[in-house]
Amino acid sequence: MNLRSLVWAPTISLSWFWGLGFFYSIHVTLTYGWLGFVGFAIPNALGLGLFGWIVGGRKTSPDAIVKSIEGAYGGVILLFQLAAAAITIFGFIAYFWVPMFGPGASIGAALFLLWACAIGHGLTLTAIKGLHVALLAIGLIAAALLLSALSGTTEAWSVPLASFDSRFYGLVVPTLVGFLLGPWLDIQQWQRAAAIHREGGSIRGAYAAGALFFFGLLSINALLAAAAGKVGIIISADGLPGMEGAVAFASGRLEGGLRWIGVAYVIWTALALGTTIDSSYNATRWFLATKQSRSVSAMLALIPPGVASSPLWLIAGAAAIAAAAYDANLSLMYLILPFATLFVGSAACLVCEVLGGRRLYDPILCFLIGGGAAIIFLLGYVPPIALFLTLAPLIALIGALPSIVGLFRPQQTGVAVQTLVDDSDAPSAIVALSPPEAVASHGFDGQWFVMQLMPTYDDTNSVGNIYFANYVRWVGKARELFFNICMPSFDLKITRYYVLTRSFTHDFRMEAKEFEAITVRIRISGHNRKFVTLRHEIYSASRGMLGRGEQTLMFVDTQSNRPLDIPGEIMRGFLPYWPKDSRISQKLQSDAQESSLV
Repeated sequence: MNLRSLVWAPTISLSWFWGLGFFYSIHVTLTYGWLGFVGFAIPNALGLGLFGWIVGGRKTSPDAIVKSIEGAYGGVILLFQLAAAAITIFGFIAYFWVPMFGPGASIGAALFLLWACAIGHGLTLTAIKGLHVALLAIGLIAAALLLSALSGTTEAWSVPLASFDSRFYGLVVPTLVGFLLGPWLDIQQWQRAAAIHREGGSIRGAYAAGALFFFGLLSINALLAAAAGKVGIIISADGLPGMEGAVAFASGRLEGGLRWIGVAYVIWTALALGTTIDSSYNATRWFLATKQSRSVSAMLALIPPGVASSPLWLIAGAAAIAAAAYDANLSLMYLILPFATLFVGSAACLVCEVLGGRRLYDPILCFLIGGGAAIIFLLGYVPPIALFLTLAPLIALIGALPSIVGLFRPQQTGVAVQTLVDDSDAPSAIVALSPPEAVASHGFDGQWFVMQLMPTYDDTNSVGNIYFANYVRWVGKARELFFNICMPSFDLKITRYYVLTRSFTHDFRMEAKEFEAITVRIRISGHNRKFVTLRHEIYSASRGMLGRGEQTLMFVDTQSNRPLDIPGEIMRGFLPYWPKDSRISQKLQSDAQESSLV
């Protein structure tokens, strides 16, 4: 188990080694000295390790956690991936490609980006894990050669122990908050944690090793920065100097027989970009495909599954943001900004839920407060005003205050909390039935559709028992009556889809007798994007439960028999009877509440 876990460490560290860590580690080392680098690197690696430690210690599997959060947190997770990809592409262009090859070589950067996406699309996570191990070995060799070559330059090793100013002190709290909470919204980490759990490895062990690997990678960049010295300073639009491109400028200035060593930096930097983009693409595609398979949205039926689950739109958006930031001559800090403000509230709410707290997450509230915190951060960054920088992430945490308080405050009496319970093995209650003549033959009782009937000798077999196939026939009749009430205008002659039975099971418990009142109950017990599961129970007036089971329905096109997503007419007709934990049911309740307020 330990070996299986340790093999994951390289891809864990590389998936977190994007532009924020890669290029900012160079800048912070040359700007604030060795202690400044340590103050940046330790929270960064610690946040990655703590994510694995907490998730690995929960009884709930990472797959189950992702399933439970994909609806509420899906939007902010995708926004996080967009920002992470944008900062990686921006750093690659502004601090590596242009200093090394000039602004006219953008086509090469685009080709490299497409190849990285192709790897993420064509390989499984297991294959990517093996590829990252091999690439890391190559990258370490290239970094060692580059470090040896840069050590002989005149600017080498001029980094002080510490060179702090008010801007550095103001960035201490944003660094701590942003990096400690950052991994929680990164779908790459959830995908890896889920894969480690499925193969029986230790999530805690893998992420502890991954955090150490990651700290080592940051340290290599700090050593490269110290060896390069303060060269190639870039003045951004706000007038502040940036050191992120120092190693690229130093590599490009090597002369004579050492000029080829710039290839080593190309390999090292390409490793950081490639292993981020392929990992981000693969993880986002996994998240979208999983989310889509459980979606009940009728709109998704109009979009081909391959398009709906493709992250290409996200990568294209990230490239557009990176290009706009480069044209505006922004510094890396403006793309780092959302991770210390905008995403803080959502990440903190997610941590509270994983730790066992109730879901009190309000995405709009977190976004609004986080946006205000971002403005305060900007006001304090350029002058600089350390107090503004310090307060910005703390203000962003206000959006998560209900979740934080709810985590430590015991639940009050009388507050209903929604829980998901599998009652498939729970003992069934005896249903008291009224005489058949006192009730309607069929109709709804809450979410259950109830049908009354009276078996006769016609329903028995040659030895006097109720024939087994009649139980199935009774359930089928109840289902048709159920459909008829929910969709009275359904016409088999003009319908564009058929409703087919994909599977049917029934557990026989007792036998019915002729002239004994029987009740058949049926309700919707579950659904995903394509299938609806109906649960049924059969009761006798005197014997209690006679049996129970379930059936799965599917929908196909009338012309080609091609499987369809759940049609919109079905969802609207059966909306009041979806399971209480369904997103459709929750939306219906929300709409009803809004209507009552109006």
